Amino acid sequence: MSVIYENNEEKIYIRGGIQLKGNVPISGAKNAALPLMTLSLLIKNGFELTNIPDLADTRLMSDLLNDLGVSINWKNDKLIFKGSPVKDEASYDLVRQMRASILILGPLLVSKGSAKVPLPGGCAIGSRPIDLHIMVMKALGANVYYDSGFIVASLKSDGLRGGIIDFPKVSVGATESAIMTAVLAKGKTKILNAAREPEIVDLGNCLIKAGANISGLGSNTINIEGVKELSSVSHQVISDRIEAGSFAIASSITKGDVEISKVNPMDLKKFFDVLRMNGMDIEIYGNNVRVSSSKRPLPYDISTEAHPGFPTDLQAQYMALMALAEGETIIKENIFENRFMHVAELMRMGAKVTINKHKAVVNGVKNLKGSKVMASDLRASMCLILGALAASGTSEIDGIYHLDRGYEKLVDKLSNLGADIKRLK
Repeated sequence: MSVIYENNEEKIYIRGGIQLKGNVPISGAKNAALPLMTLSLLIKNGFELTNIPDLADTRLMSDLLNDLGVSINWKNDKLIFKGSPVKDEASYDLVRQMRASILILGPLLVSKGSAKVPLPGGCAIGSRPIDLHIMVMKALGANVYYDSGFIVASLKSDGLRGGIIDFPKVSVGATESAIMTAVLAKGKTKILNAAREPEIVDLGNCLIKAGANISGLGSNTINIEGVKELSSVSHQVISDRIEAGSFAIASSITKGDVEISKVNPMDLKKFFDVLRMNGMDIEIYGNNVRVSSSKRPLPYDISTEAHPGFPTDLQAQYMALMALAEGETIIKENIFENRFMHVAELMRMGAKVTINKHKAVVNGVKNLKGSKVMASDLRASMCLILGALAASGTSEIDGIYHLDRGYEKLVDKLSNLGADIKRLK
């Protein structure tokens, strides 16, 4: 059965003003798990993934792959994949719910020789065109065209051949598509202006374990020499750096003391540097980060950038923190053109924010007040959760089905840190 998460009628209630304290383990990264799951279309002799977060998006991707014919056994945080796709057309009802569904296009084309994928849906944070994914397929020799809301791709008689893919702008999803489509193409592929995110490195490392020939991961130039087949492999998904950053802000905004475990701190170096400028105490030891504070945050201007810059997926959460800063903060959003939708709802809590195109000016206030608010997308949801944790009184947060897409057991984890939080119909 498909996951239609838009129908969730539950709300979250938070009584704010409580310092968060304790330890929180970080789950596997959604943005790493989704492309890794699509490798089940390429690896035909058995494939295992561990540290998979149980989220609406990972369940949806599981349904999508299963509908194509891949057998999936879900055991706790482990996924065991068997078999190969038996059809080349993806379900519209499933694809329309998640932008990451476009990631099946390349692997399905490679596996079946043809692919028909509906134009995907997902969070309304910007256009996020799929043109770069189409560019990848064409650069490697596929026939691709649009037909009645579908992307239709097929192989020419000589199959996929390596080529040069020079992206006009950095794109995480398109870089992932390029890697997955090129690993079994004949000859060499060079990807220029490639994204450098840890999730891409994780995808590449899994493929290398399976026998792929890839170099340059983590740089803006990735080289791939096609191989004939990929072998069975077991791979552990990296931890979710966005979840870790969100909990770091949760500790900061409540003047708390939280140890964040099972995280790679180097994946968030820029982010933690910024929190230090905000006056937070950051202690890093191994795969643990302790974030604590006893005072209002100091303002510090940021601009979102591709990795290793400040992540766009932490911009909304950071704004919640700066809403309580001692002074003015300028936040520039350079990745998505419509990612300030949380501002109006945050202002219901008393935040003072003005927007001019891609720039938000946040004038910190001493206190936020509990309010009824509506989440508009995944990261906006977390922004409002954070504001509510710091606000006086009780907040009621609607539209929380977005949270189920990217934060595993969020209510339980916050409760374990001392938050007064309930999820009710």
